[in-house]
Amino acid sequence: MAVSKNIKNLEGKKALVTGSGRGMGRCHALLLAERGAHVVVHDIDGDGVTETEKMIKKVGGKISTIIWDIRDVGGFKEMVSREGEIDILVNNAGVGGGGRKIEDIDLDVFNEMFEVHVRGSFFATQAVLPFMKRKKNGNIINISSIFAMGGHESISHYAGAKAAISGFTKSWAKELAPWRINVNAVAPGFVITDMTKASQTQQEMRQREKNVPLGRFCEPIDISYAVAWLASPEAKMITGQVISPNSGEVIVGY
Repeated sequence: MAVSKNIKNLEGKKALVTGSGRGMGRCHALLLAERGAHVVVHDIDGDGVTETEKMIKKVGGKISTIIWDIRDVGGFKEMVSREGEIDILVNNAGVGGGGRKIEDIDLDVFNEMFEVHVRGSFFATQAVLPFMKRKKNGNIINISSIFAMGGHESISHYAGAKAAISGFTKSWAKELAPWRINVNAVAPGFVITDMTKASQTQQEMRQREKNVPLGRFCEPIDISYAVAWLASPEAKMITGQVISPNSGEVIVGY
């Protein structure tokens, strides 16, 4: 997992990355640590948290951990409060859509989708606000999706949950601006991960890649670069925006 070296624009900051025991969340956590932040790695998967912790320590990063189910709101908020000062929140925790048609989405599947993505993001944000408001500074970065922008024919519950996160982003940006708390979202397009490799054949991926304007899919680090930039002082005047690294798959016009 290659990251840029010698950029330390997050020193002195503490960043909580939910769902960072694997995948893109792990990549976000590692890059933020590389750039000087003390990273709070969170996940329900203890083994995943341990692996991310090892990777961050290997690059000399500062780390603490929370192993908890984000759906347990009271317990999760208590764990976050023990961490004290959180300057940066990355609402990354999520579950996959599983390629289900409307008729195949039962109540349990629907509830899990919205409990993790929507409720999890909302109450994680609520947990960090007291410190950010006292300090009159903070960064909240929500992970949305390209499917919140254009929908998808077989994961409407996932697209709906991610659209809610985009709505949170714009509303929170307006509400929290008086405290100089920036709120933005990153909406990835198709990203090459172990999960996407398992869900599609090489032939299917190559065929889809031909239709991407930039001619290649994003890697996890491409999404993490957007997260790290939004967390940095360089983006201090950016709020209420949804940035979509998607290789040009979706280009929103006027």
